[in-house]
Amino acid sequence: MDQSPLNKVRPYLITKKLVPENQETPIHFQKCDNVYENLFYRRNHFPYPKFTSSFYFLPIEGLVYTPRVFSLQEIYSFPAKTINLVLECSGNKRELFEPKVFGEQWGKGAMSQGIWKGVSLRSLMKYTELLDIAKEIVFEGYDYGERSDSNQLHHFSRSLPIEKALDPDTILAYEYNHHPIPFKHGFPLRLIVPGWYAMASVKWIKKIIVIDHEFKGPFQAVDYVYYPNKENDHRKAPVNSIHINSTIQSPLNMQVLNTGVYEINGIAWTGSGQITTVEISIDEGKTWKTCELASSTEKYAWVRWKYKWDALKKGEYTIKSKATDSLGNIQPLKPIWNRKGYGYNAIDCIKVKIE
Repeated sequence: MDQSPLNKVRPYLITKKLVPENQETPIHFQKCDNVYENLFYRRNHFPYPKFTSSFYFLPIEGLVYTPRVFSLQEIYSFPAKTINLVLECSGNKRELFEPKVFGEQWGKGAMSQGIWKGVSLRSLMKYTELLDIAKEIVFEGYDYGERSDSNQLHHFSRSLPIEKALDPDTILAYEYNHHPIPFKHGFPLRLIVPGWYAMASVKWIKKIIVIDHEFKGPFQAVDYVYYPNKENDHRKAPVNSIHINSTIQSPLNMQVLNTGVYEINGIAWTGSGQITTVEISIDEGKTWKTCELASSTEKYAWVRWKYKWDALKKGEYTIKSKATDSLGNIQPLKPIWNRKGYGYNAIDCIKVKIE
């Protein structure tokens, strides 16, 4: 068989919407821990922004002692921090919710992982210093447009509480996988908030504003909020930390296989703590076996796991995976339903047939 590069079959992004562009990573075929830019999922609320990056400056204003405007060259000159982490859309796996919810029907690939390099926001804020009354820091992106619930133009803007914003691992990134961040992923500067769903990691940062109150922008007060009730807003809560989760990468759902020995494998991740155990069930959850974990010292990265399966008996099988982390979080049998479809993290489940 001809194994030349011209005959190599490669995966592609899975298109969900073209305008704005929303495409997911073919996660079942992602065998490397760092996702190449061309396969990194794309989540946008508006068309791509238009600005001249060669004249880019970043203002920090609001409740600071010394407002500053930083050039890219200045930011590049500060001590850099590098973090390998998962970025996961809070709507990842939304299509699995029952009852169904409206919104982008993401499968299991609205997530990717890679190496981000930039300057710690904490380090940058030392040059401006915060007033004592500062409560939150707002990050406004260059991307803007109309929302379905408003005729006004809105920039994509999000805030972080001071404590999270000044976490040493919260960075303003300018590189991805040792190259400048691709434009579609936030060039020239993107906020990276480890452990939180990716809506917090604002792209194409236009300005940073320090405020003394709770930010009420629509992407904070309306979207990216858990609404557990369909008819009202009772018990609503903000979306922030990534839920513990796992995904079976192979075999594929509804795949037909011959009898034989197979490796079931996948990934597991969590927003806080670290993955300590992944269990697999071949009998619809009646019994569970412990998987082998790949060693990982990366605080915010996913963990690969595998299990050897002797599939010697013909029939249909339901395979499930369940992760546990160091803080005692365990994937639930069912997700917490919410009407916008955020944070799906139920035990992963596929079916296969052995012939």
